[in-house]
Amino acid sequence: MNTQIKSRIVSIDILRGFVMVLMALDHVRDFFHIGANSGDPLDLETTNVFLFFTRWITHFCAPIFIFLSGLSIYLQSLRKLRKELAAFVITRGIWLIAAEWFIVSFGWTFNPDYVIFPFQVIWAIGISMLVLGVLLWLRASYLLILVMALIIVFGHNLLDSFESASDFKAGFFWNLLHSGVFVRYPVFGNHSALIVYPFLPWLGLMMLGYCAGILFTDQFAEAQRKHILLRMGMGLILLFVSLRFTNMYGDSQAWSTQKNFAFTLLSFVNTVKYPPSLLYLCMTIGPALLALAILEKIKNRFSKFMIVFGRTAFFYYILHIYLIHFLAAVAFFMRGHTFEDVAKVGANYPFLFVAPGEGVSLAFVYGLWTLVIAVLYPLCKWYDVYKTRHKEKWWLSYL
Repeated sequence: MNTQIKSRIVSIDILRGFVMVLMALDHVRDFFHIGANSGDPLDLETTNVFLFFTRWITHFCAPIFIFLSGLSIYLQSLRKLRKELAAFVITRGIWLIAAEWFIVSFGWTFNPDYVIFPFQVIWAIGISMLVLGVLLWLRASYLLILVMALIIVFGHNLLDSFESASDFKAGFFWNLLHSGVFVRYPVFGNHSALIVYPFLPWLGLMMLGYCAGILFTDQFAEAQRKHILLRMGMGLILLFVSLRFTNMYGDSQAWSTQKNFAFTLLSFVNTVKYPPSLLYLCMTIGPALLALAILEKIKNRFSKFMIVFGRTAFFYYILHIYLIHFLAAVAFFMRGHTFEDVAKVGANYPFLFVAPGEGVSLAFVYGLWTLVIAVLYPLCKWYDVYKTRHKEKWWLSYL
């Protein structure tokens, strides 16, 4: 292959690290905020601007991470044979799906009975990798992958009108593909599958990220890459604003005039994440492309801090869920609860040591978020050093 990458592009690690840190804010809110399990922070009838922003800003995390995952796969293709890369991407995808069901799910629930097998973001990444890996194995061309990605990302909202018909009934596989949002399917006994992330749009986004990887090779000079990223980023933002303004296509949730300008603006940016609409992806990936252009030559304490999390993303992801839930369990008992209360709450709520209606203020949530990041940084720093010094250990590439 003629295209090569001269050195690791730090802007990718910085941006990935930033969204990983940002993601923890939403998860701390999930476990600690007093209204997290009894209301929707994006509901304009009940929310406030600060609470809305706290939830909305984390919308950038999943799409940016999945886009960068696809981009990273392309960069790996520059140093691996196609079949070797395909095998790795397929097996990593399968591993991530298994990790979602048996490692991540326990971190979320702390329930050893595994009453829920979730299809959340790690599942979406895993199945998208699996499909992309199969395409690579079948020697699908770059152009074919790009065309498929564009059709999926820009066209999947055409399914909205079909799915909104009164006689439409989605089965398991259709829900898994596009329409299932927090839909539960019994598996056996009291165990059930919980679909949160229908994967079709996420697959298209990962494929787009893969195709964007070519910009980070020596086929493009730094100035040329920056120019293209800036134009693409601004183009997606302008597409978001223009399409969103018309309420004609790209998002199933129309915006409307609210009680004041601030809430009207919130309505305008309140796009659909489950599954991610075209406008949701334009709204999040547009700024991400701008960030990739701007961050490439950034070297300061902020960038060094974020790079650590960007280089240890999955390791960090696992740790942060377990740490946040552990702290929530400590807080549960500090409020005077007993193990009998765990069973009582768990009878109607799958996340043990969390009682709906109990919690702390949003300001306290931000403080806990800062604490979580401070605790995780030295652990991720250690793992980054360990991984760098032990590149011969194949299993590290899966963690």
